[in-house]
Amino acid sequence: QVQLVESGGGLVQPGGSLRLSCAASGVIFRGYVMGWFRQAPGKEREFVAGIKWSGTTTDYADSVKGRFTISRDNAKNTVYLQMNSLKPEDTAVYYCTTTVGQRIYYSGGAYSYWGQGTQVTVAS
Repeated sequence: QVQLVESGGGLVQPGGSLRLSCAASGVIFRGYVMGWFRQAPGKEREFVAGIKWSGTTTDYADSVKGRFTISRDNAKNTVYLQMNSLKPEDTAVYYCTTTVGQRIYYSGGAYSYWGQGTQVTVAS
């Protein structure tokens, strides 16, 4: 049974930072591509960032490039999303996801496993 557990969400002021973590269990982390998606109220779920197993290949949505950084620690089976210069439009529930794959996928339908989500609210 694969489980993904996110943590690190919360309320932050515009311009602030948060770091999300996603701990994976029940899966052989090697060969799994990891991703972060988000869903704001009334909007569709959207891709935020992805990282291949090697950690050397990452990609980001245009809206977060230069502000967010995805990384992974395979020894800890954990993936992170460092979010800087946060904006009110970053407010959403953030989901960690994974699947076996050799590349980063941009559609949520390509991923097999999902966490429960963590709320990020950017407001003054």
